[in-house]
Amino acid sequence: MRFGLRGMSRRYGFLITNNKKHQNIKYIYQERLMPNLTRRSFLATAAALSAVSVFPKNLMAQTNDVVVGTWGGTFGDLLKVNVDEAVMQPAGYNILQEISGPVPRRTKLISERMQRRGSMDAALLADFDMYAAAKVGAVEKLDAANVPNYDNILPFLKKAHSVPLIYSAHTIVYRKDLITTPPQSIAELWNPKYKGKIGLSDFLYTSNMAYAAIHNGGTLSDFDGSEKGVAAWKELDAKLLPSTEAVGQALASGDIWITIISAARGYSWSKSGIDLGWVVPEEGAFPAVYEATVPKNARNPEGGMAYMNALLEPSVQKAFAEKMGYLPTVKNGHISPELEEKIGFSEAEQNRLWQPDFDFILENQAKLLDTWNRVLKG
Repeated sequence: MRFGLRGMSRRYGFLITNNKKHQNIKYIYQERLMPNLTRRSFLATAAALSAVSVFPKNLMAQTNDVVVGTWGGTFGDLLKVNVDEAVMQPAGYNILQEISGPVPRRTKLISERMQRRGSMDAALLADFDMYAAAKVGAVEKLDAANVPNYDNILPFLKKAHSVPLIYSAHTIVYRKDLITTPPQSIAELWNPKYKGKIGLSDFLYTSNMAYAAIHNGGTLSDFDGSEKGVAAWKELDAKLLPSTEAVGQALASGDIWITIISAARGYSWSKSGIDLGWVVPEEGAFPAVYEATVPKNARNPEGGMAYMNALLEPSVQKAFAEKMGYLPTVKNGHISPELEEKIGFSEAEQNRLWQPDFDFILENQAKLLDTWNRVLKG
């Protein structure tokens, strides 16, 4: 005989409510007692227990778990200390970080959208991946009604399908002790005098190809000329590096002198003793925005919305700025003038940041990746 009771194993089971008034009340079932327990008496017992809230209607809601899909490492640690423990736990939420890479997290968010309940209550992704999920209707609409801190978001970062956690830009980052004149144009990324000393992150192929397109007369809506630019990098023996961390290591060793990477990373690495500078070139730079959202089929949407609001707290924004060099995304996310001097963008630099055509990138992503691999790795 089987009963559909959560927490009951084949041999025995029990359920303890979170209700303090009844926290010591247990229901225990054992197979050896079953011959003396009729179906009618069992149902009567279950009904009585339900009357004193021993059987919560929604066990997930009672525990208030919030499953957050995110990156690990320093990023995940910052979330744990400044969001999970400092903001969410005092509000009664238990945060469970589900750590994975961005591709499987985006895939999960999109593939689970037709299910009644998804596996995440909050999902963190880069802006392009988030756009792809919103495009197929996988995420909730966010505004000041469900995220009170929403109105504090900087206007140029405000979106209906997500909240921005942090932002920077993929700029030219270079060794100041080896390149004494700051690069002003993206043309410096193809300067023959840096042959063998140009580094490219394989992970950032979209940003890299955008630079190549702009350098060769293309636009962010056609990427014409990008293949020519990638081929030129190969002729200059540009080093292809498998990860962001590998780029930092190559800069530290002097294996490369110049690269395209977020200004925030340049700042973070410079704190470790590498003499780095970064510039938003005169042609502009590719923005780097990391966002958060609530899946439409979240098991705990209330907890997911609370997490969105927590991410926008000034204390959280300040922590990411100080530790990782990413800029606050809210108007009240004040940082010290000294830090602003190191990681901030002037008004002129902000105006030069590109506005990517995500529809074009989404439609042509496979083609862009094929071109990148074929030309640079072939």
